[in-house]
Amino acid sequence: MARINLLPWRDAERRRRQRNFIIAMGIAVAAVLLAGVGVRMQFESMVAAQQSRNHLLEQEISKLNLRIRKIEQLEETKADLLARMNVIQQLQESRPEVVHLFDELVASIPDGVFLTAITQHGNRVEVEGRAQSNARVSAFMRNINASAWLNDAELLVIENKDQTGTGFSHFRLSFKQQRLEPAEAPTAGSAGAPALG
Repeated sequence: MARINLLPWRDAERRRRQRNFIIAMGIAVAAVLLAGVGVRMQFESMVAAQQSRNHLLEQEISKLNLRIRKIEQLEETKADLLARMNVIQQLQESRPEVVHLFDELVASIPDGVFLTAITQHGNRVEVEGRAQSNARVSAFMRNINASAWLNDAELLVIENKDQTGTGFSHFRLSFKQQRLEPAEAPTAGSAGAPALG
């Protein structure tokens, strides 16, 4: 039987396998590197797209903030205009009240009483004056309470004529001016007439 030496064939087979293994390893490493580069590029593309969206959102938010500021300014202007309109309306409504106040005062002042000062705070009116006697001050207060436009007379201070040395009693009293609806207002003929009841 002939003897066959297989060592050279085995060496050649081992070298071929090693070469194939190195080639397979190289291909695998290249594939992993390519996949890594592809994934990185995909992530960078996604980050760039998200940054672009964020930038767009920031621009839109800044535009909306400008609009909100304009709306707030318009709201302030509207509130200011409404407040002015309310003041004008109140002044318009209170114009006849001044006339009624002076008409009722003239009708309520009895003989022997004269006024030296009138001040008004809201619907509360305060008057100062001189009277020949305390009874005339009382009559003045009764006339105020009987008026349709005035009520709630309250004596604040009175000094007898003996204390003043002028022959007149000095007094200060306050009362309320009430606002009547047109249906409640007395007619011109009954202005200043004492209320019954």
